[in-house]
Amino acid sequence: MSAPPATEPADAARHGGRGVSHKVAVCVVYVAGLFLSTLDMTIVNVALPTIGRAFNVPATAVDTVSISYLVSLAVSVPASGWLGDRFGGKRTLLTAVAVFTVGSALCGTATSLGQLVVFRVVQGAGGGMLASVGMAMLLRAFAPQERVRTSAVLSIANGLAPTLGPVLGGILVTQVSWRAIFYVNVPVGVFAVAFGALFLHDRPARPAERFDLGGFLLAACGLGLVMYGLSAGPERGWRTAAVVAALACGSVLVAATAAVELRSRTPMIDVRLLRNRLFASGTTVMTVESVTFLGTLFTLTLYLQDARGMTALGAGLTTFPEAVGVVTGSQLAGRVLYRRLRPRRHLMLGAGGTSAVIAVLGLVLPTDPGLWLVVILLFGMGLAVGQVFVGTQSASFATVSDSSSGRASTLFNVGRRLGGAVGVAVATSVLVTAGAKVPGAGTGGYRAAFLTLAAVNLLGLYAAGRVSDREAVSTIPPPRKSPDENPDKSRGKSPGNNPRKRSQEESQP
Repeated sequence: MSAPPATEPADAARHGGRGVSHKVAVCVVYVAGLFLSTLDMTIVNVALPTIGRAFNVPATAVDTVSISYLVSLAVSVPASGWLGDRFGGKRTLLTAVAVFTVGSALCGTATSLGQLVVFRVVQGAGGGMLASVGMAMLLRAFAPQERVRTSAVLSIANGLAPTLGPVLGGILVTQVSWRAIFYVNVPVGVFAVAFGALFLHDRPARPAERFDLGGFLLAACGLGLVMYGLSAGPERGWRTAAVVAALACGSVLVAATAAVELRSRTPMIDVRLLRNRLFASGTTVMTVESVTFLGTLFTLTLYLQDARGMTALGAGLTTFPEAVGVVTGSQLAGRVLYRRLRPRRHLMLGAGGTSAVIAVLGLVLPTDPGLWLVVILLFGMGLAVGQVFVGTQSASFATVSDSSSGRASTLFNVGRRLGGAVGVAVATSVLVTAGAKVPGAGTGGYRAAFLTLAAVNLLGLYAAGRVSDREAVSTIPPPRKSPDENPDKSRGKSPGNNPRKRSQEESQP
């Protein structure tokens, strides 16, 4: 078993007395960047018809705006761990956020579809890097028992952004312009870069390891082709020559990546980390949950627009309670449930609850129930998903060493990114196989899609059952002490207000 990673010093005095700790700075910059990059996976979809009319291009061409972003995300993720270790977390994270922000501004100025696609690639490159680098910085900044609270904050980005995208996109496209969906990222990105430049602790870069060029090319090409096939398949058809070729070649290259990296001394994608049972189980749970979460959101949005005749904005507002449930569930997990249930039972509760609610959706939605029932079920699904988001991000890295945290976060994010694309692909395939075209699917197709996603999520429940509470014990927060048990408080002194004691506590690993 690898030793738990150490934490970085976080004393505000390191920042010249500016009063913002490194821990707070990492959370602010990473959550802001992750929120924007995740939001852009869904906010653009609402604007595609408008963009197509603006550039006078057919629907089959305008979908490259979304596909190029997803492919760029997949291609840039493999190198992010190495870049963070080589150049330092602060420099790499801020560069990633800056690249994403500049790409967003350029997208808003695009005068042709070709320009927009190129600028979306720039956006995706920044978004792919910041996810892994930011997570590695969090792992090093927070002690294992602190990560459950931090994961609850991260779930705001993971759970809220995908659902908020269609709502915000619909409002901006209708009331302002399609260009506003890109410009909205700019002030948040500028703030994140400025805040990080002031308050992030600049962890020294490590001695340079050899850049695994072969592993990077195999991984980038393989993941990029798989992501292209999964993203283009639902729109262009799974039997299209380009889609079939991309999936086949991508799968071969991903398999070759695994074979090559197992023999490499300094692998770009360290698949050997999957021999760590706790990390492998947690990563599997998160990947499967990404499949079902985004697959269900996609299917439900289609159902509301196709079967119920809602607008894209109306469908987005109806699904928004799911995001509220994720945020609420994450707070319950971080404050109460993770500590009381322990990691294994907590993750099993979340995964099992997710499958149960999706199955109920599949059984009741085709009967045309009232929207109040849809809202209740979506909120319940969000509660369950919140448990998984917090549990996996807290427990998965407990036995990963500090030196491996960068590559571990890369592998974890590869699974999460691909999982979302697989979810949409699975849902679309089932809808078509059930005898329905998309859009225009009958209620039988929707039922089959929901039940299939519920069954797929049982794989996550199985993986959750393999999580060892003993190995993840370092991530379980200690019980809160009552005022009577705290001698400092009984004397009217709060340890949080004692600068010397707080500095000592934050500097301990």
